[in-house]
Order: sequence, then structure tokens, then C-alpha cells
Amino acid sequence: MEQATGKIMRRIVPLFAVMMLCNQLNRSNIGYAQHYLEADLGIGAAAYGLGAGLFFIAYTIFEVPSNMLLERFGPRIWLSRICISWGLISAGMMFVQGPTSFYVLRFLLGVAEAGFVPAVLYFLTTWLPNAYRGRANARYAVGALLAFSLSGPLSAPLLGMQGTAGLHGWQWMFLVEGAASVCVGIFAFFWLNNTIADATWLTGREKDALTTALQEERRAVAASYGQERPRWYMTMRDPRIIVLTAIYFTVQMSIYANTFWLPSIVRGMGNLSDLSVGLLSSIPWVCAIGSMFLLARIGDRTGRRRMLLVGALLAAAFGSLGAAYTAPVLALVCLSVAAMGFKSISPIFWPIVQRSVHPVAVGFTVAIINSIANLGGFVAPYGFGLVQERTGSTQLGLVGLAILSLIAAFLCIWVRDSRTSGDPADGVAEPGPSTRPDSPSESRS
Repeated sequence: MEQATGKIMRRIVPLFAVMMLCNQLNRSNIGYAQHYLEADLGIGAAAYGLGAGLFFIAYTIFEVPSNMLLERFGPRIWLSRICISWGLISAGMMFVQGPTSFYVLRFLLGVAEAGFVPAVLYFLTTWLPNAYRGRANARYAVGALLAFSLSGPLSAPLLGMQGTAGLHGWQWMFLVEGAASVCVGIFAFFWLNNTIADATWLTGREKDALTTALQEERRAVAASYGQERPRWYMTMRDPRIIVLTAIYFTVQMSIYANTFWLPSIVRGMGNLSDLSVGLLSSIPWVCAIGSMFLLARIGDRTGRRRMLLVGALLAAAFGSLGAAYTAPVLALVCLSVAAMGFKSISPIFWPIVQRSVHPVAVGFTVAIINSIANLGGFVAPYGFGLVQERTGSTQLGLVGLAILSLIAAFLCIWVRDSRTSGDPADGVAEPGPSTRPDSPSESRS
């Protein structure tokens, strides 16, 4: 099975990393266009924050429907469609004329991107045993970190094309980066397979080994919940899932507050060029790459994901707090520490979720948690915009992020490691009545 998982890690996961890079680049590149959107179109800080956040309202509304359509059309078609459509809409951002069109296109971008992360996580769940998913999640999630790291250096030359072919530099940025996503989506259509059985690049023995391991794992997890299928809405009433959603909500707030406002914070350090702002803004994300791989590897090898989760949240809290009360250069160092915390959480968080519910409810549960938590991407940018406009500083916003991260670390008390609780679900206490299947008469209704 090692050969089969190695092939998946080399063939499929890198493509997901590239798709994630394009995903994050297209949703966050407005951070580098903010200054020009205000100067050219009159889109101020509050309007910018609202537009940045509207993306996540749409993302939340359409996440679950997108996940349902994934099951109908299959990962190959649906992942390709998502990538192509978000690329087209991102390129369409070049036609923004003012706040209203900015709001509309950001909302449509959220509609287009909805379902991408759950689709990738679902794909990995059906192709890799849980013991490999942390590392796989880290390898594909590194695409987001590369996007944050490279977005400045990539965007600066495009912003510098001011006046070329009669277009503003920010228009070139949206056009080129959106077109890249369209190309990647087309490639994904021809590269991906829906199931292990469809993969001609795996041998028959490798397919059998993977299929057997996944079936045994699903039976083991399902046995802890009983043989009946749970009803989908029970997931939404499970206190453990509510706690996990709350934790991930705070994580998303930290990620997107920094994604959309880090360039502005860096620009406040002095009279810096676009390239300097881009390079300095990439430092926290580069620092987070190593910590993310390290935590994912430790989590897969030891299963002690709860303590890793607590440590990452504490790093995010103290890093954000330090950034609020230090000089600009030290603030950048503190933000790097914070990024090493909140950006390392995803690879250790999702394996906990995937083994916290009945196997048939995994796809729906991931979609629910991800969609609700992504509302943090609305609250944080919009809140930062209001704070910035009224106080002239993001200090209070950073303090708020620190407090929320501390609260999330405290909530981890209700997250249990499988090795300490005896529960095969990695990361939670014993199944409660809300996630156990309904009575036989109800479950068949």
C-alpha cells in the first residue's frame, strides 16, 4: 500500500496544491489592489472590507449544495468546473466600476468557489487511509501558503503594467491570475479520476490494497456508532461538531484578517514600493510552511492531534497580541509567529473531523463546518475595515483575534485524542446521542 499512497501523493496531491494556490490567489489578490481600488474607483476601507467579506456569505450559502452536486457529477467534473468558473469570475474583476460591481463580483466569486475544500477533502477521504491524510492535507494546503507567499511578488509586476493596452495595473493582475486558474481547471479535467478503480496509473494489487484498507477503516469507525445510517441533520445538533465548528471559525478569522489586511499593515511601515510590500507580506506565510508540515507529520505519527491544535492556537493568540503592541518590524515577526499557528491547523484539524462522525456523514459534516467557519472570512475583514476607518489602526482588530484564539484553545478541552479516550474517532469523546444513528424505524424513513 505504501507504493499506492506514494503515487497518490506524487500525482494527485500536487495538482490539488496548485489548485489551492490559484484558489487563494484569486480570492485574496484584492489585498494588493486595495490601494488602487480606492484611488481609481473610490472604494474606501469599509466598502473594501464589506466586499472582501461578501465572498464568504456566498461561500457559506452555496457550500452544501455544491457538495451535493459533487456526489452527482463526481470529483473530476466538479473540481474542474469550480476551478474554471472562479478563474473566469476573478478575471471579470477587471471590469469593476465602483462599490456595487465590486460587491456583486465578490459575491459571485464565493458562489463559484463554494465546495472546493470539501471536495478535495472528500476526495482524499475516499483515496487515502486516515493515517496518511494529515500529510496529504499539508501538502495540498501548502498551495495556500505559496499563494500568500507569492501573491506579492507575482502581483507587483502586474500592478506595474499601469497603462499597458489602456488598462490599469490592477486590471492586468485580475485578468492574468484569473486566466491561470482557467488553464489549471482544464488540465484537472484530463488528469483526475473519480475513483480508485478508474486510476489506470495504479496496478491491480495497489488498487486492492487501498480499497481493502479504506473498507476496514470505515467498518471500524462505523462499528462505534452502530450499523444503522445516521440522519444527516443530526450532525448539526452534535455538540462536538458545534465545538469543532467554533474552533475552525476562529481559525478562519485569523487567516482572512491577515490575508486581506497584511499588505495594508506592511504598507504602514513606511514609504515602500509595491514589490517591497509584497515581499515583506510573504514572510509570515513562508514561515508557516515548515510548521504546517511538521505538525501534520507529528499528528499522523502519534495521533496526538489535540495537543498540537492547542499549541497552534496559543501561538496564533500570542503572535496576534504581540503584533498589536509592538513596533512595525517586531509586529511583522509576531505576525509570522501567529501565521505559524493558525495556518498549521488545517492538516491536524480535518483528520479529527473525518474520524469524529459516521463515515456516511463525513462529506456533509466537512461541508457544514467549512461553510459556517468561512463566515469568519466575512466577519474579520469587514470588522478590520470598520476598525481601520474609525481608529486609523488595526490594533483593536489584532487584539480581538488574540482573544478569540485563546477561547478556541480553551474549547479544545472538549476535543479528545483517540489514544486517551479509547474512541476510534480521532479527536473526540465517546459518541453522543446526537451522532448515533436514529432508531431503525427513523433511519429508514
